[in-house]
Amino acid sequence: MNRATFTLLALLLICALSLVASQQRARKLFIALERAQIEERKLNQDWLRLEYEQRNLSKSARIRDVARNQLHMVPISPERTLYLKEAR
Repeated sequence: MNRATFTLLALLLICALSLVASQQRARKLFIALERAQIEERKLNQDWLRLEYEQRNLSKSARIRDVARNQLHMVPISPERTLYLKEAR
């Protein structure tokens, strides 16, 4: 075997190792992509759930019920209104 054969054999080994390394890198990137897509789906589901909750909690009837029952608020009436005058 001459020098050219050893050089070609070394080149072949380098190419083979490079191919294996790039395939491994591609596999890792594919796995990372799938994990990111799963996380995206979970976040989208959470977002939709939160939007639904926000719509339900921001209804005026619900706000009125919470104000009356939990916070013990009453509607304003003219006899309970106190008007302040500016002192001069």
